[in-house]
Amino acid sequence: MKWIQKHTLQITECISLTFILLFVYAAVSKLLEYHKFKVQLMQSELLAPYADILVWFIPFLELTLALLLLFSKYRLYVFFTCFSLMISFTIYIWYILNYSNHVPCACGGIINTLSWNEHLVFNIMFIILSVIGIYISILRRIKYTA
Repeated sequence: MKWIQKHTLQITECISLTFILLFVYAAVSKLLEYHKFKVQLMQSELLAPYADILVWFIPFLELTLALLLLFSKYRLYVFFTCFSLMISFTIYIWYILNYSNHVPCACGGIINTLSWNEHLVFNIMFIILSVIGIYISILRRIKYTA
């Protein structure tokens, strides 16, 4: 526990950097392959009605979160948003795997090469990272406001 207390800033910096890399990479991949991303969204029975909005909103959200993670005063809120976003992506993957006739992938780049089970594990790891980020950010706030 003492190690965590001593290194909270470095831990949150590493978690932030990891999410920044993920979100920038994912957003840029989606934007570079805009038409492919839109087609994949349109193939999803859940997302097709919203594809015209999501094709821009998801990369915009990812880039916005990456930018906000650069500022420590926003990190707690961004970690909560990262947690929510990763939970949403994970629920979507679970739904597609269990209830969809067609399994589209609206991922870009290297992430597109993951199997769906690997993708679930990948998302769960980022969910855990966001929980750690939330926990440490709350600890830091308590420490500095007490």
